[in-house]
Amino acid sequence: MHGWCGTILRVDLTRGRVTTEKLDPQVARAYIGARGFGIYYLRKEVDPQCDPFGPENKIIMAAGPLTGTAAPTGARYVVTTKSPLTGAITCSNSGGSFPAELKKSGHDALIIEGRSEKPVYLWVDGPAAELRPADHLWGKSTHETDEALRHETDEKAKTAVIGPAGERRVLFAAIMNDRDRAAGRAGVGAVMGAKNLKGVAVRGEGEVTLADPAAFKAANARYREAFKAKTKDNPPPLRTHGTAITVVGTQSHGVFPTRNFQQGTFEGWESIYGETLTKRFLVRAKPCFSCPIACGRVTRIPDGPFAGEGEGPEYETVYALGSNCGVDDLAALTKANYECNELGLDTISMGSAVACAMELYEKGVLKESETGMPLRWGDGEALVKLVGMTARREGFGDLLAEGSLRLATRCGHPELAMVAKGLDFA
Repeated sequence: MHGWCGTILRVDLTRGRVTTEKLDPQVARAYIGARGFGIYYLRKEVDPQCDPFGPENKIIMAAGPLTGTAAPTGARYVVTTKSPLTGAITCSNSGGSFPAELKKSGHDALIIEGRSEKPVYLWVDGPAAELRPADHLWGKSTHETDEALRHETDEKAKTAVIGPAGERRVLFAAIMNDRDRAAGRAGVGAVMGAKNLKGVAVRGEGEVTLADPAAFKAANARYREAFKAKTKDNPPPLRTHGTAITVVGTQSHGVFPTRNFQQGTFEGWESIYGETLTKRFLVRAKPCFSCPIACGRVTRIPDGPFAGEGEGPEYETVYALGSNCGVDDLAALTKANYECNELGLDTISMGSAVACAMELYEKGVLKESETGMPLRWGDGEALVKLVGMTARREGFGDLLAEGSLRLATRCGHPELAMVAKGLDFA
């Protein structure tokens, strides 16, 4: 087979055993990879009625046949599991360099099953793999865990880890790879936490085989040269300003989520869109593996109460933590984004939960005696504080950690949760 490595790594956390299996060529051709592989193995091996946090649930981390090649925009992987947020199958994807490293290690997918009695992490070093103790990492942030895993394994390793939110089974906890890239949706990080798996570190030096390397290289060169020619005089907006430039389009069309989707335009949009982010906080653009667009943002807030540095925010984060909560303070929503990344939270569902709570508070359904603080539209300080409380399930954060639908339902107003089948709109 070409494009596929032909190998699946099965990780049995209950027995502490890692084994290698051959990928069925018919399955590879029928399901292609990534999301297809995840759905195939989950449907084949997992009871749909299982407890998402039970050992019977499985996590499939899978890449596609173009991942790890020089194909532009092909550096993705998908995490598939039964979601604790929705109770349904979920496929959460992410980019960066971890997906390509997984393929370079010689594996198309990881099937993670069972539950470890104590915290562990998985170290994949090319064809070799082992589970190692992670008690010393439990409670650490995603950034701290990434640094520790690379120090203990290989500084060139790529990681996918959870933070305190995943450990505490926040229903929208994320798996963070390459520090600030998120497989964020539907609580995949909470499932990983329930299995006592703190992270995965991967190192590989192999190459993805191609049926006709020369033809592939020529086709890839044509695409890249055409892209360069088209953007020579006018750099692509996604590289210049990141995905947050999308605010211009959604605002002008009246579909920019505002105040828990009560409005479609936001009066403070120019304070939080892509050009403002570029002017105020951009350090540099950052691409995923083999991508010419480089829409990722390395940013830094130099001073003030929200000083910090990291990556983002992306467009969805700008509306979720910004306009949807009535927040026009770019520093506050960027800081909230940093906190979500380091604690391991989906920024979309986090913002949706806060926005839902703010509307419930505005309507008098939620009282300050329940929330512990006023929840007024536009309060950036409260937003940042609630992120930490949610990740650690402290006070009112314990209710937010259950997601907007459970919060709104508990308050007798499920219609105020902006969800589809339990998943917050993106």
